[in-house]
Amino acid sequence: MSNHRITRRGALRQCAGALAATVFLPGAARAKESPATAAESPATAPGAVIAREPNGAEVHQVTVQRLSQSNIYCEIPYCSRDSRYFVYQRVNRKLPENRTEFMVVELGTWKEHRLDVAAGMGGCAVTPDGVFYYLKRFGRELALMRADLSQGSPQAVYRRKEGTWVLTLGTVSSDGRYFAGGVALDDQNRMFGVMLLDLQKGEEAIIDRDPCIFNAHPQFEPGQGQWLMIQHNRGGKIAPDGKMERLVGPEGATLYLVSVPDGKRTELKVGRPYTSECTGHEAWVGATGEIVLTVSARGEFAREKGNLLGIRPGGAHRVVAKGYSCGHVGATRCGRLFSVDDCRGAYNVVIGSARTGRSAVVCASKTTPTSSQNTHVHPYVTPDLKWAIFNSNRSGFPHVYAARVPDGIVQELLAT
Repeated sequence: MSNHRITRRGALRQCAGALAATVFLPGAARAKESPATAAESPATAPGAVIAREPNGAEVHQVTVQRLSQSNIYCEIPYCSRDSRYFVYQRVNRKLPENRTEFMVVELGTWKEHRLDVAAGMGGCAVTPDGVFYYLKRFGRELALMRADLSQGSPQAVYRRKEGTWVLTLGTVSSDGRYFAGGVALDDQNRMFGVMLLDLQKGEEAIIDRDPCIFNAHPQFEPGQGQWLMIQHNRGGKIAPDGKMERLVGPEGATLYLVSVPDGKRTELKVGRPYTSECTGHEAWVGATGEIVLTVSARGEFAREKGNLLGIRPGGAHRVVAKGYSCGHVGATRCGRLFSVDDCRGAYNVVIGSARTGRSAVVCASKTTPTSSQNTHVHPYVTPDLKWAIFNSNRSGFPHVYAARVPDGIVQELLAT
């Protein structure tokens, strides 16, 4: 992993048209952190309230140092089981080897400590009960580490000789047996695969392969854990030196499922010809068996008609929310709420219920997205449904923020 550099998402195409590209390919260029023009004075102390919304939401600025930092991602909450803590990542170039730091923050007190250092964000994952996984170098070895966010105490659960391995964010089955990630299967970037690691047996297997899953974006279904959701960048191509030649072809991106551990594919009826192309932002809705995803917000799926969709294996899509240009999407562990960023205007943080169809704005992120991931909102909601964690460069530099969800909003969204 020492020679891998992050290829972050390309510049937003009205957000909803931009595919997720959090892959770690050899030779790919590292995205520059490009802060926006300062919009307000940054906080000087972690956790300071920097805005109060008309609905009563208070927005706290969590980070204050000018480091490359983000809330990791948004499909699932990177939080402890009890919602007391969440973890964010930052890059510290002064460190000699493992230059990514994972910082654990206590919500409310804003005290933070370093959980550990890591080789990067590749392989990063969290289970529904708040156990965090990441990759760390030990000389010539690369270790998969595990730590309960409530208790700390990282430990290595698997070691291998350093080399090309997990290129994407990782994912872990709900029972903790399997870890999965996207990998390159040759040094010319011609074929990619989904690697399944059996942590009980200490064995790796490639259970799916395709030239267009260089950003497989695997996600375990949180219930039985028998399926992996895979992003298929149909027609996409990576050059041998790791540069993105084509993110997708004219057919656009879609999604499919891979059964665990046998690798049988199940196609999902999203993306062309069923819908407009998938944006590359998708998440399981807890253990409900449904997936929420965003598609390009145009035509039949324009803002007023709804580009946030729900889909189940073997079924047809349905519209989950209307009135927003939904981009990045996540869901709470319980499956009761989704979270999205509305990719227009102030880039609002929106939460809602896939069951009732109700939604509400929590706060304005006020970010100005660039090609850097840490300027993308990536909102998620803590397991206790009390906080929305997101990124923004509203101060002129990318920081991590936490907005307290106003009293009563969740109850209104869930009311039958």
